[in-house]
Amino acid sequence: MAGVNKVILVGHLGRDPELRYAQSGTAIANATLATTERRKDRDGNWGDHTEWHRLVFFGKTAETLARFCKKGKQLYVEGSLQTRDWEDKESGQKRYMTEVRVNQMVMLGRAGEGGGGDWGGSQEGGAEDYDQDRPQSRGKERANAAGAAAGGAADDAGGAYSDDEDDLPF
Repeated sequence: MAGVNKVILVGHLGRDPELRYAQSGTAIANATLATTERRKDRDGNWGDHTEWHRLVFFGKTAETLARFCKKGKQLYVEGSLQTRDWEDKESGQKRYMTEVRVNQMVMLGRAGEGGGGDWGGSQEGGAEDYDQDRPQSRGKERANAAGAAAGGAADDAGGAYSDDEDDLPF
C-alpha cells in the first residue's frame, strides 16, 4: 500500500515571498506561513500557539505568489512534506530542512489585505484558486456553475432545467 504525504494549511505569510529562477528557467518562491491555534495550558488558561512553516512554490504558482501576496496575506495551501539535506560549507556538518512543497494555493481575504495590488479575484468573493497542476482557465467552470445557478443548462451538461415539483426525484 502506498503512503500518504499531504499537508493542508491555512495561515498568514510571515514575510514577503522570495522569488528566484532555476537555471532551467523554472520559477521558485520561498515563503513562511504562520498558523495559530488556541489551546489550554497546564493551568487551564487559553493561549495562542503559533507554528511556523517553510513553504516552497514552483512555476506559475511561485510567480503568482510573488506578484500578489505580501507579508500578512492569508493563504490556504496544499502540498507535501519534503526534507532536503546538504553539507554545511563552514562546519562540514550535514544539515536538514523540512518544508512544504506547495502544489495548490488559494488566496484568502480581500485583495487589499496583505496583497500586492489587484490580484484578479472577486472583491467580495475573497478567494482565487491557483493550481500549478491544472494550468487551464477556470473561467469556463465558473461560467458553467453560474449558468446552472441562474436556472439554465450549463454547456449541454444535462439538457433543459425544469423547476417543476413533479419532476423532483424525492
